[in-house]
Amino acid sequence: MATEVKVPTLGESITEATVGEWLKQPGDAVEADEAIASLETDKVSVDVPSPVAGVMGEQKFSEGDTVEVGTVIATIKDGEAAEAPAAKAEHEPGPGENIAVEDEVAEDNEEMEHGAGTEPVTLSPAVRRAVLEHGVDPSKISGTGKDGRITKDDVIAAAKAKDAAPKADKPAATPAPAAQPAQKPSPSAKGVSGERREERVKMSRLRQTIAKRLKDAQNTAALLTTFNDVDMTAVMEARAKYKDEFAKKHGIRLGFMGFFTKAVALAAKDVPSVNARIDGDEIVYHDYLDVSVAVSAPKGLVVPVIRSADRMSFAEIETTIADFGERAKEGTLSMEEMQGGTFTISNGGVFGSLLSTPIINPPQSAVLGMHRIEERPVAVNGEVKIRPMMYLALSYDHRLVDGREAVTFLVRIKEAIEDPTRLLIDL
Repeated sequence: MATEVKVPTLGESITEATVGEWLKQPGDAVEADEAIASLETDKVSVDVPSPVAGVMGEQKFSEGDTVEVGTVIATIKDGEAAEAPAAKAEHEPGPGENIAVEDEVAEDNEEMEHGAGTEPVTLSPAVRRAVLEHGVDPSKISGTGKDGRITKDDVIAAAKAKDAAPKADKPAATPAPAAQPAQKPSPSAKGVSGERREERVKMSRLRQTIAKRLKDAQNTAALLTTFNDVDMTAVMEARAKYKDEFAKKHGIRLGFMGFFTKAVALAAKDVPSVNARIDGDEIVYHDYLDVSVAVSAPKGLVVPVIRSADRMSFAEIETTIADFGERAKEGTLSMEEMQGGTFTISNGGVFGSLLSTPIINPPQSAVLGMHRIEERPVAVNGEVKIRPMMYLALSYDHRLVDGREAVTFLVRIKEAIEDPTRLLIDL
């Protein structure tokens, strides 16, 4: 008996996903609630668990296929059902017995996966198609994938090697009449050794959505960026003085994001339009600050949201951001954590960015870009001093935020960072 595995509910307004990776192959043992596949949506990756324990059965879709919520993507066979194909393969038809077309296909698949050897070779659907197309023996291919699995490139390489090998049933080629002078390489090939290759990889659903949303932002919003620089001396001195006590008390490292989140919350009180959004012909103002934090994930940029960041302590902000960073790498952020947000902070400085023009995250109206800290000479009370400086960039939608408001907002952040006491007395 086989149990169907369906695409689970993926979240509000999400009706389809892409099969990112099959985590289990046909014949693999599966525990109840164990992930058998990974689905990619336009926000996060979601693992599909097995509803029962058993053996992985048929995979009804290949990696890269689009599936809708509720669609059956695979089956899980119980122990007895899993043994049936093996018993069937051992049966030899007697004289006069007919073999159905389905049985022949099943035998071809079994032979393809087992090859001439005794140990089975597990193949993904894409690799299985490549093996059939190129007519190679998978048992003679050394896999370079994870756990020694055979990849599509391994099959193609084996096919090329097979085509290049001399055929035993063909007569030896007649010798060339005379050695021809070596062909001169084209000018573009000079100095190039080895094979040059190109690889085409389908864009993930997450990457496609990122591209669409950012392009929509450029096409819809009246984007403009204003810049300022901030002296990080006071914040760095505060961190150096209290970081050990902070970590001991709260169990989290004191970073810069807590200071900047608090500074944004303070500045938004003076310039509420930066924390607002346009909805049709209306402006929606918020009396709370939900900060979207741009986090780098293996498959692209994700933007989880710190809810009511204006009411959180430094420790709560730093703990939340650290948790987002870890789960972004693991791909375990939930849909709810990715939705909403009234303002975005992007810290390109962690990657070494000196200056950039960040792009807003619709329907938000502004985004703050942080950059790397660099010691530079600056004038302080008529004297040249070497100070740790950071460039700040505020990109905003000029349909809602005026230039004067944008500059004022950025100056308020600069003042709060250069004098953190302002964060305590609400100045």
